[in-house]
Amino acid sequence: MLKKSLLAATAATLIAAPVFAGDMMKKDIVDTAVEAGSFSTLVAAVEAAGLVDTLKGDGPFTVFAPTDEAFAALPEGTVENLLLPENRDQLVAILTYHVVPGKVMSTDLSDDMTAATVQGQDIMIDLDNGVMVEEASVVTADIETSNGVIHVIDQVILPE
Repeated sequence: MLKKSLLAATAATLIAAPVFAGDMMKKDIVDTAVEAGSFSTLVAAVEAAGLVDTLKGDGPFTVFAPTDEAFAALPEGTVENLLLPENRDQLVAILTYHVVPGKVMSTDLSDDMTAATVQGQDIMIDLDNGVMVEEASVVTADIETSNGVIHVIDQVILPE
C-alpha cells in the first residue's frame, strides 16, 4: 500500500511540474500590467494607441508606468479625450514618452542623468529625493518582465 501511494505521489509530482514551471515564467510588459490590476487606464491607452504588439515584442523596454490614480489626477476629461481615435498620435506620443529602449534597472541610474525615450525626447532622472522621473516619483522599481522592466510612477509625464 505504501509503495502504491509513493508511486502515485511521484507520478502526480511529475505531471504537475510543467504547470508550476510555466507559472514561474515571467510575463511580458503588457501581461504584467494587466495582472497587476492597478494599470487598467494605462492598458486601455496602450490598446487605443495600437502599441500592444510593440510592448509584447522582444524589447527589451523600460516602462515608467503611471498607475490608475496617476491618470485620474489629470484634468477631468483628459483621458477620455486622448482615447478618441482622432487623438491617437497625441496618445502615442505621450505613451512612448514613458518608454526607454533597453532594460534600465534602478541600479543603473545616476543623479541628473537623461534617457532618450522611444518618443524621441529625453527624460531627466533625479535621485536627490528618492527616484524621480521628470516630476513623477518612482513608487515601485524593478518589476522584471520577459521583455524588459517596469518602474511604477505616481504621475503621468508629458512631453514638451
